[in-house]
This record gives sequence, C-alpha cells and structure tokens, in this order.
Amino acid sequence: MVTKLSAYIRLMRLDRPVGIWLVLWPALWALWLGAGGTPDPWTLFVFVMGAVLMRSAGCVINDYADRNFDPHVKRTCTRPIACGEVSPKEALVLFALLIALAFALVLTLNRETVLWSLGAFVLAALYPFTKRWTYWPQAFLGAAFAWAIPMGFAATRGEVPPEAWLLYAATLVWALIYDTYYAMVDREDDIKIGVKSPAVLLGERVLQVVAVLQWVMILLLIFAGMAFGLGPWYFAAVLLAAAQFVWHQRLAASGRPFEAFLRNHWVAFTIWIGIALQLR
Repeated sequence: MVTKLSAYIRLMRLDRPVGIWLVLWPALWALWLGAGGTPDPWTLFVFVMGAVLMRSAGCVINDYADRNFDPHVKRTCTRPIACGEVSPKEALVLFALLIALAFALVLTLNRETVLWSLGAFVLAALYPFTKRWTYWPQAFLGAAFAWAIPMGFAATRGEVPPEAWLLYAATLVWALIYDTYYAMVDREDDIKIGVKSPAVLLGERVLQVVAVLQWVMILLLIFAGMAFGLGPWYFAAVLLAAAQFVWHQRLAASGRPFEAFLRNHWVAFTIWIGIALQLR
C-alpha cells in the first residue's frame, strides 16, 4: 500500500511542486485584479486546490500518453507507468478522479466559472497528445494553464473583461518560454524517438527564439498593466521579471536549461506581488 501510494504521488509529481506554482501564480493575478484586492477566502481556496488537482491530472494524462516513449528517455524511464509501478488503467482512473474532484470544487462557484472550466478540462486532456503532430505542444500547455485567467475573472466579477486576454496571452507565451527550456533537456532523446518540440525544431536558434518570446511577454504585461490602470509597484515587478529572464538565458546558455525552467515560476510570483502591493 505504501509503495503504491508513493508511486501515485510521483505520478502526480506532488514531490516536484514547481508545476503547481506555474499554474497558480497566473490564477492569482486574475483573482486579485478581478476582486480589486484580496479575493474572498473560499474562492481563493478553490483556485489553490484547483491548481494542485489540475496540475496533478495533467501529469497523469501526460505520462499515460507517453507510456510508450518514456521508457526510452533517460530522464523519464523511472516514471511510475514507464517502469510498471502503475498500470495505464490505474492512471486513467486516477486522472478521472482528479478531474472529478476539481470539477466538484468549481461547482461551488458561480455559473460563469463553471462554464469556463469546461474549456480547461478539454485542454488538459488534449495537451499530452499534441506533441505527436506539432512542434509547439507548449502552445496547448499554455492555453490550458492560462485558462485560469478567464476563470479567475469569472469567479470574482461574473464576467471576463477584454483586457484579461492580455494576461491570457502573456501566460500562454510564458508557457512557451519555460517549457522550451524543459524541452532542451530531452532534445537528443526526442530526436531519436520522434517526439516533436520547439527545441528539436529550432536547434541552435532555440535561445534566440526564447529571448524574443520573453520580450513579447514583457510587452504584454506592460500593456495589461496600462489597461488595468496599475501603477509603479506593478511596473517595478515587470522590470524585475525582465531581469530574471536575462538570468534564465544565461543559465540556459551555460548548459543549465533545466535550472532556468525550475526558476521560471518566480517570474509570475514577482508579477503577483506587484499586483498585490498595487491593490493593497
């Protein structure tokens, strides 16, 4: 029992929480902006737990989709499905349970949030399979992670204002940035087994393209700040986020792209701090 529980924990990546932060921080942007400050405790609880459950569900369905590839990749060959600790059927049952729990939480919020949540569930299920036919599966990952933006505004305002889509676009671009760093780690294995990723497609130009995406995200954050009428605390946070991007590029250029990936969640945390200070 203990061994199986440990396998499920590793399958959901609960032992590696960085992915939870990557989902959570943009959700908090939306909640704070939608509420004009600190959101009500229950709504905040639902979104925090939703980030944990949906990220866990995403990891489970990703490993299910990659069950025939992971045994051939050095970094993933010890994952629970790849090494036989969890069967594909057990993984699907766990995925369904996590999705059901997340949806049960969403049902405690308003009708608009429930309707928007349906898109999140569809995107979460589709993302792992997109790497079979596109070099940019990260776009689907970003679309799924960024779905917390319209949901956050729907939960706090009952509607999604047009300027919220600037934050949605920024979050989607951000996923392209950090997940491309992640893909750089597996580039050689991905080439061998035929998995598509931007790191495979771009080759030696990958960091140049990431730099362009970083600038695009910063510009989107600036435009969003102007659209929401935010002030100096927010724009100081955007400047600090840009400085972190420079650091991440240096890490990746020195052969440490995984470190750049792990540290990316601090970018979104910094933006949230700027929003929270601005609206305090």
